[in-house]
Amino acid sequence: MRIGIDATNLGSGGSLTHIGELLSAARPEEHGISRMVVWGSRDVVARLPSRPWLDAVHEPMLDAPLPIRILWQQTKIAALARAAACDVLFVPGGTYLGNFRPFVTMSRNLLPFDPPQLRLYGASLRVLKFLLLRLSHSRTVLHADGTIFLNEYGRSRVLRRLPAVTGRQTIIPHGVSHRFRHPPRPQKPLSAYSKENPFRLLYVSTVDVYKHQTDVAEAVALLVTEGLPVHLDIVGPAHHVPITHLHNVVHRLHAEEYVRYRGPIAYSDLPEVYAESDGYVFASTCENLPNSLLEAMAAGLPIASSNRPPMPQILGEDGGVYFDAADPADILRVLRQLVTSPEAREAYAAAAYARSQQYSWERCAQETFSFLRTIA
Repeated sequence: MRIGIDATNLGSGGSLTHIGELLSAARPEEHGISRMVVWGSRDVVARLPSRPWLDAVHEPMLDAPLPIRILWQQTKIAALARAAACDVLFVPGGTYLGNFRPFVTMSRNLLPFDPPQLRLYGASLRVLKFLLLRLSHSRTVLHADGTIFLNEYGRSRVLRRLPAVTGRQTIIPHGVSHRFRHPPRPQKPLSAYSKENPFRLLYVSTVDVYKHQTDVAEAVALLVTEGLPVHLDIVGPAHHVPITHLHNVVHRLHAEEYVRYRGPIAYSDLPEVYAESDGYVFASTCENLPNSLLEAMAAGLPIASSNRPPMPQILGEDGGVYFDAADPADILRVLRQLVTSPEAREAYAAAAYARSQQYSWERCAQETFSFLRTIA
């Protein structure tokens, strides 16, 4: 059996992590797979492992802006997949507008299906983009021979709007790399920290309005004014308007000493970033299965998280402490609770680390390629 993988819409972040880790953990011989071909951009191809059964094909048009990539997908991928004698086409990017059959897609971006979160953007071109994505993702799922959802919450959100889906469905969670795994450390009392050696909170995610990094920064600034030795590191790529707003708020609060935006950090360097942190905060109000939350769990960090689903389902009742990310006062209350209670931190970290064991890329690869074989 031969599998084609259309990487047209794999741009950054979790999608690149998924395809790289998935193929690194794959054991195609167990599923009767003799060859896989991936068509992708330069960044995608660079992320893929070297395997004798894997052909990574760089398509220059996929380095171009989205309209050019969509044109390539509509006009090229079907012929390439047929020429490679593929038995099934896997489209992990979520949108497929070609005519190759059978194909399997993934549903990973819930933002287009969440109108309250879209209203955070006001009247903007990004809202138009998300509405177009909703149309393309909906069409893709409706026409797919199979769809992979990351969890039951994500499936229910999408199928609520698409009750006529007839293709096969399955739930396959992402994994977390062994490189992030670190047993929880003994938690120190707050008195062990100081201005020179602060309690280091970490937030890894794209800077965007629904991620609420600005609200977290304001909460940390208030903790510092209360005399708590806390430092916040924000890591990840950023959209222009949200990062400008974040910088303006940090400047207004004179918080440059203890709120630091570190920009995007290479995936290979992230385990060290988690290892040098004392706690993790995740304030998103729209997620499917956030890789960074799984990474923080595996890194043994005590976690303060948004109470929006699916975060409580991922962490569990005892795997973290929760806040309403739309309420800055509640973020402040919960971060204060996390920082000042070493006993609570120890319990949260242990429970989250234990739950992280169920997420592995080996399991993800096994279930993904089994499903692809079923569809083929």
